Amino acid sequence: MKLVISFLFIFLFFVFAASTKADQPKTNVVFILIDDLGWRDLGCYGSNYYKTPNIDKLAKEGAQFTDAYAACTVCSPTRAAIMTGKYPARLLLTQWLPSGRWSRTGHKMKEGRYISNLPLEEVTIAEALRENGYTTAFMGKWHLGTETYYYPEHQGFDVNIAGRDYGAPGSYFFPFTGKWRIPSTGKTLHKKKPLSGKKGDYLVDRLAAEAEGFIRGNAGKPFFLMLSHYAVHTPLQGKPNKIAKYDVVSKLKQQGKPAYAAMVESVDDSVGKVTGVLRELGLEENTLVILTSDNGGFAGATNNSPLRANKGSNYEGGLRVPAIIKWPESRKGGIISSVPITSTDFYPTILAAIGQPLRPYQHQDGVDLTPLLKGAGAVNRDSLFWHYPHYNNHPQSFPAGVIRSGDWKLIQAFETGELSLFNLKEDCGETTNLAKKKPNRAKLLLSKLKMWQQEVGADPMRTNPEYQSEK
Repeated sequence: MKLVISFLFIFLFFVFAASTKADQPKTNVVFILIDDLGWRDLGCYGSNYYKTPNIDKLAKEGAQFTDAYAACTVCSPTRAAIMTGKYPARLLLTQWLPSGRWSRTGHKMKEGRYISNLPLEEVTIAEALRENGYTTAFMGKWHLGTETYYYPEHQGFDVNIAGRDYGAPGSYFFPFTGKWRIPSTGKTLHKKKPLSGKKGDYLVDRLAAEAEGFIRGNAGKPFFLMLSHYAVHTPLQGKPNKIAKYDVVSKLKQQGKPAYAAMVESVDDSVGKVTGVLRELGLEENTLVILTSDNGGFAGATNNSPLRANKGSNYEGGLRVPAIIKWPESRKGGIISSVPITSTDFYPTILAAIGQPLRPYQHQDGVDLTPLLKGAGAVNRDSLFWHYPHYNNHPQSFPAGVIRSGDWKLIQAFETGELSLFNLKEDCGETTNLAKKKPNRAKLLLSKLKMWQQEVGADPMRTNPEYQSEK
């Protein structure tokens, strides 16, 4: 009789546990993507110039990654990697859209081929969450395809606010319109108004207000919000009252232009607005929040020191970015991790964090970071890779393949075949090329890089027969 009672007790316990788990609300997801935010452009990453109290608070409450990387030196490929969990080279989407920097007679190599829209065949993270009952919203910079077939609403988002084909607004002040001369054709692109507003409205603020409204309107059901700011991309236009605060700082102490600093502060305000409404509505303990950037800081806006170079370059200043993840289930804040992570990792991490099965056939190049978010454990990955067979006008930029394995990083210049080898633990500024001093290590990493290029189908550069060398 006692045995029967014991079995009955155990049975009821598991039924109750399962029922309780089923009754728990699904974890919401808020993904904040900031455009062109440099690795050291936040207080929590060592800046004494930029004012980012809300983002710093998020880092203190969650996990901060010191060695986080964008999947590419420029925006569109990184955004595609976030959406799909795949390396840009595997997607054949390796350049910002629509590009147009290649010169028929001025460049030695033909660029690698690339597609101009995120393929509809990919199951995006938004589609994966919508399939699991989430209401999905995209707000801000899209830059992954054209209006007719490839906008956010075609890629799993129920709501699209301000997501367009271009990568920067005409202006950050209402009506947000402007024009851009396309380098490859000389024609003018007229940038349409991305969303409504009134005179004096600032785009960062408008997107934050839309994000708050979406959260309030969907507080009673699971939601996925991707707040993808156009800021802090050019044009460098901050709110005048904020610019004034940085204008008075001595130029010797300015890490970047005052207008840029003002934009960073406005983005931080928007983060405070979003996290504030989550707290107000009692959703803070049931929401996964991720914040990162799509590439390194722009050379004309900020100083990425001690990292070398800037956006568009395959040195650390172009690839290493801030990344902060707050996962309530970890119940542990203030985690600082030096494990190298990249843009492809967010897809499986989101699925794992909300208790959904992983989709390894989709996020082929991402790993689940939740063991790191718990403050213990590791990820099973040997190396990170990059493939950029293109030209751009950013300083210290050249077509290259890159591998980071442990503390070591190898850059293979596609035009010349020259190798650059750095020990990032000892030399994060990449000042000393060790390729000739450590030829065996350089050879090993190059072999791994070439194997990866073959595995993912990385499209190579080819000789340009029309190149005209300067005499």
